[in-house]
Amino acid sequence: MTLDAGLGATSEVGRLRTVMLHRPGPELTRLTPRNNDTLLFDGIPWVGRAQEEHDGFAQALRERDVEVLYLTDLLVETLADDEARATAIEATVTSGTTSLRLGDSLRDYFRRALSDLDPQGLMVALTAGVRNDEVRASSLVTSLLGHDEFLIDPLPNLLFTRDSSVWVGDHVAITSLKMPARVRESQLTELIYSRHPRFAGTPRIHGYTYEHVEGGDVLLLAPGVIAVGVGERTTPAGVERLARRVFADGLAHTVLAVPIAQERATMHLDTVATMVDVDKIVMYPNVAHTLTAYAVTAGDGEHLDVASAEPFLEAAAKAMGIDRLHQIDTGLDPVTAEREQWDDGNNTLAIAPRVAVAYERNVETNARLEAAGIEVVAIAGSELGSGRGGPRCMSCPVSREPL
Repeated sequence: MTLDAGLGATSEVGRLRTVMLHRPGPELTRLTPRNNDTLLFDGIPWVGRAQEEHDGFAQALRERDVEVLYLTDLLVETLADDEARATAIEATVTSGTTSLRLGDSLRDYFRRALSDLDPQGLMVALTAGVRNDEVRASSLVTSLLGHDEFLIDPLPNLLFTRDSSVWVGDHVAITSLKMPARVRESQLTELIYSRHPRFAGTPRIHGYTYEHVEGGDVLLLAPGVIAVGVGERTTPAGVERLARRVFADGLAHTVLAVPIAQERATMHLDTVATMVDVDKIVMYPNVAHTLTAYAVTAGDGEHLDVASAEPFLEAAAKAMGIDRLHQIDTGLDPVTAEREQWDDGNNTLAIAPRVAVAYERNVETNARLEAAGIEVVAIAGSELGSGRGGPRCMSCPVSREPL
C-alpha cells in the first residue's frame, strides 16, 4: 500500500480531516485508590460516564466531517500480523518496570500465554493489564505478590493519544514518554505506525528509546515553526534531537524551546497554550507575560544555532513571519484563571481556523474565546478530565488540510 497523500499536519489549525482517539475502556476500571497516583490519575473516574462524554466528543468531530480512528481498533488490526504480535509481546515482557516485576519464569509464561490469545484478547491484555489472580502460573513471584497485584499494568493514559505520537508534515514522531506508567504506550503506537497497512511507508522520526519528548509539548505554530515545551515531561536533550531531525528532513526551519514549570498543573505546553487560529493563541494568563522561548535553527553540519531567550509571543511571531501572535485575553482574575487552567481551559482542539473544541465547564474561558471570534464546540468532560487532559490531549491529528 502506498502512503496516503493526505496524511500529516503542518499546523494546529488547518481543517482537521482524520484524528486518532482512544475510547475509555476496561483499563480505567483497573484504577484504585492505591494505584491511581502511580498511574497518573487524580481521581477514580466514573467509567460509564467517561465513555458517554468521549462518545460525545467523537460525535462532535464526526459532525464536522472529521474521520475518527480508534487506537484499539488499529491495534487489533495490527495484531492480526504474526510478526507484530511477537513484537508486541516481547516488548511488553521486557519493558522496564514490567520486566523487573515478572522475573524469568513469568516472562516465559507470558510469552506463551499471550501468544495463545486472539488479536482482540491480546489487545485487552496489553491495554487493560493482567492481575496476579488472572494467570495460571505458579512461581515465587506469583506466590509472594498479592492476588490483586498487577503483573502487567493497565494503561489508563491511552486516553491521551496526543502524547505518544505527533505528526510533523508527512512524518510521524513516535515520542518517548518520561513517566514509567506510560512507557508502553509509545511501544504500542510505534507498532501501529510501523505495521498497520493504513500507515505503510510513513516516514518516522524520533522513537521511544530516545531522549524524552511528549506530544503534548509539541505545538505546530505555523508551517515550518514548531514550539516544544521543556518541563516535567520533555527534556532539553529530547528537544535537541527532535530539532536536528526536523531540520535534516526539511520539516521545519525554526524550533522554539519553551521552558515551563516542572509541575503537574503544567505538565505539557498545551496545558498553558493552544492555537485557535493562524495568528491567535489561548494562553493561561498567569504565565502569559513570563513565558519565554529560545529560537533554535540549523547551523553548520550538526551544529544548532540557539538564540537568546525572548518573550514567547515575540519569538513566536518572529519565527512565524507575522506582526503579532494574538493572545486571547481571558480577562480572568488569578483564582478563576488557575481553576480553569487546572480544568484544561487552555487545552483546546482546533478543528478549523477559528473553530475549537473545549470543555463546557470552563465557562469564563469559553466566553472570552467566543468574544474573540472563536466558535467554541463545547463538550462534557467532568469524568474525562480526571487524568488531567482536555480535547487536545485526547486527540492525535493524523490528517489536517494545509493552510
